[in-house]
Amino acid sequence: MKRRSFVQKAGLLTAALVSGKMLSFAADPGFPIVRKSIELRRFTSRAVENAITEFTDKVKNKELGWLFNNCFPNALDNLVTYSEVGGKPDTFLNTGDVDAMWLRDSSVHMWTYLPFLKRDKGLRNLVGGVINRQMSYVLKDPYASSFYNDPLKVGSMKDDLTTMLPGVHERKWELDSLCYPIRLSYRYWQQTKDTSFFDAKWQDAIKTILKTFKEQQRKDNSGPYHFQRTTLWATDSLPMEGFGYPVKPVGLICSAFRPSEDATVFSFLVPSNFFAVVSLRQAAELFRVIKADESLAKEMEALALEVRLALQKYAIIEHATYGKVYAYEVNGMGSYNLMDDANVPSLLALPYLGAISMTDPVYLNTRKMVHSVDNPFFYKGSLAEGIGSPRITKHMIWPMSIISRGLTSTDDEEIKLCLKMLQKCHGDTGVLHESFDPDNPKQFTGSPYARANSLFAEFLWKTYQERPYLLV
Repeated sequence: MKRRSFVQKAGLLTAALVSGKMLSFAADPGFPIVRKSIELRRFTSRAVENAITEFTDKVKNKELGWLFNNCFPNALDNLVTYSEVGGKPDTFLNTGDVDAMWLRDSSVHMWTYLPFLKRDKGLRNLVGGVINRQMSYVLKDPYASSFYNDPLKVGSMKDDLTTMLPGVHERKWELDSLCYPIRLSYRYWQQTKDTSFFDAKWQDAIKTILKTFKEQQRKDNSGPYHFQRTTLWATDSLPMEGFGYPVKPVGLICSAFRPSEDATVFSFLVPSNFFAVVSLRQAAELFRVIKADESLAKEMEALALEVRLALQKYAIIEHATYGKVYAYEVNGMGSYNLMDDANVPSLLALPYLGAISMTDPVYLNTRKMVHSVDNPFFYKGSLAEGIGSPRITKHMIWPMSIISRGLTSTDDEEIKLCLKMLQKCHGDTGVLHESFDPDNPKQFTGSPYARANSLFAEFLWKTYQERPYLLV
């Protein structure tokens, strides 16, 4: 489990604490130096530095330029450990507040740099090293969400009632955790046309992912995975002897936990099943590109179709106010959970993941619902509005939800609103956090929150490339 965040007070002090390092402020008290000095950075990319220079020189809004300067290189500066093993790149990427690598987080961080791979061979090797490391972890334990760099380390979660292996940090089964490495591999190939990392180990890992997905359809039994924890937090453990509440086997894939690492109420987590459809199709395409097992590619496509049809049948609910909407969770028996969580995958972020069209009428209805009081985790304050999470206390918005809203919008005014709210939410620290109080952004949790910073940098760069006139 990632460290439970606590609310902090932020202000314009004489120094900023970033990733454990005290750094002096710049001469302008409004824009403190947040980045580590060059000699302390873990990895430097010329292409990334050039992009930072271009953005800060050409964007009129100097505060957004400062935020991009801080957020875009954050993962390279603070999180990566690069080496070569057996002549192949190998990259460990800690999550920031815990010295463990999450399959989800590491994919998000590298995603931000993918448009620059053609300009920087070192950066390309770094991302390839992440893919290599991720596939090693999948083969080690496909049900685990995060891993240590030391394969023999026994961590603080060793007493969880599940099959804990040395080197595993946390063994929460989160369907999206196996989707993200496929997403990263696929986009890496799109950007580079390089297939050198899709070797026998990569192919075995994809086969393992397919096997795990099928196990968690739970057609014949509850599958091999179970999880319980002795904890005061109800969302950190599963009921029914660690298998979660029953589901009807209708073709959907169970996810014991959400991307927020909270236990699901109904195990068919709809956003993650949509994500799985996309990932299975991408993996099938890659298998054909590298001329691997054609029968396996067809098997992946068949599973993708099965899940997609089940989503159409069981995930769409008739809402009295909004019409047809997507539920957040279902059990295949008619029970459903109407809400959305800030973490990606979310219902809001489905077009961002390539799972659905931004013009899909059910999605548009759902988008209205999740940005209303009918979503129990939607909050609105004097400075911002957005979606939070049951992971933390009430009335705290996660910047990730505002970023997802911006990334899935085609409306200039809405994108501008998202930029404005994000500009206000950093609490004078120059980086984004896990969550913030929409009435007082100096009250926040999780500082800095690396995944939010990578997503924000992606949003800023996308806006700069497509709608630079909004960055004023």
